[in-house]
Amino acid sequence: NLHKSMGGVIDPHCAWLLLRGLKTFPLRVQRQNESALSIAQFLEGHKSVNRVYYPFLESHPHHKVAVEQMEGGGGVVTFELKGTLDSSKRFLDALELCYIGPSLGGVETLITHPALVSYYDYSREERYELGITDTLFRLAVGIEDTQDLIADLERGLSKSD
Repeated sequence: NLHKSMGGVIDPHCAWLLLRGLKTFPLRVQRQNESALSIAQFLEGHKSVNRVYYPFLESHPHHKVAVEQMEGGGGVVTFELKGTLDSSKRFLDALELCYIGPSLGGVETLITHPALVSYYDYSREERYELGITDTLFRLAVGIEDTQDLIADLERGLSKSD
């Protein structure tokens, strides 16, 4: 009952790890914001990409509100490829730096394909009603070199055609 009303208590080592990570948190978020914007701009201009969802892109429907309220666009870039489920799989298979994983906010860049991961048990029609197409990806940008990440995405995109 005490746990329900007071919440969990972490052990001293976990508290120390948390405090250690918080010391570099602003730097990591700044790097993720900068890289995510550069990556979103790259993807938006790529011939193999159908659409990019990132609040700091002028093409985003809520761009004006985002730049008024936020210091950065965040570390997640969502985008849709042109093509099919097979071309999406080829894209993922060609990536070397971006790891496949559903997590957010780490130092490594992770990519997830919602149609195959978090919405795998939905019918195609149900997914499409929610906007989860066969070619939709979510990229949680880490702190690697931005140009290395763009090169990795370019490698993947070249295999998706």
